Amino acid sequence: MNSPIEAPFADLGRIVVIIPTYNEFLTLPTIVARVRSAVPEAHVLVIDDNSPDGTGALADSIAANDSNVEVMHRKGKEGLGAAYLAGFASTLEAGYDVIVEMDADGSHQPEQLPDLLSALRNADLVLGSRWVKGGGVVNWPKSREILSRGGNAYTRTMLGMPLRDATGGYRAFRATALRALDLQDVVSQGYCFQVDLAWRAVQRGLRVEEVPITFVERTAGTSKMSQRIVVEALWRVTCWGVDDKLARVRGKAARNGAPTRVT
Repeated sequence: MNSPIEAPFADLGRIVVIIPTYNEFLTLPTIVARVRSAVPEAHVLVIDDNSPDGTGALADSIAANDSNVEVMHRKGKEGLGAAYLAGFASTLEAGYDVIVEMDADGSHQPEQLPDLLSALRNADLVLGSRWVKGGGVVNWPKSREILSRGGNAYTRTMLGMPLRDATGGYRAFRATALRALDLQDVVSQGYCFQVDLAWRAVQRGLRVEEVPITFVERTAGTSKMSQRIVVEALWRVTCWGVDDKLARVRGKAARNGAPTRVT
């Protein structure tokens, strides 16, 4: 993965797109090809969790024919967050300057990646947002849209975070931003993993921008969404919000000379 950087994003340095996979045999070839077409200078790291449908072997065959594609094989299905953390560690060690998260199922359109990269010139983290002006979703039932909008509204309320789409998984980080997030402490998964990293970035005063994207529901394969993922996100966001509010109360009490214990 040492090919030279070319325009138009040479100023950002070396770019890698991380694509976690589990049973994405039907969608992976197309999504990799679209990434390579949208931003030819970008590299791709496929992280496969030992997919029983042969996705890992298919990824190897793609990499064998494209020097800008590499594959990381993991022993089993350990969740989205764990896959990304492994990918972050590998790509940071390899010296990449920009690290992108992207789903393998086509819901994140590679053709919109240039929009994220352009915004990254003035940011540390760029979120592809469904819920800012110009963003949207395709082929979602109304119930799922309500769940996503409601979950993001709850996140803003509990964490005091101004982001419209903190749960989205299409995003671009500067390597310097990832190094500032204390990734060794991250244990969350799913939507919660995405909220966790966005909140850490906001807490550390990093520049976070949102750009509109159109999220397209998958047309092949099986969604990884589950009730467990939603429950985990709500529980962790609630705990983080309560802890943050208690910490603020303690801090205010300490500044005013009052006892710092809150019961």
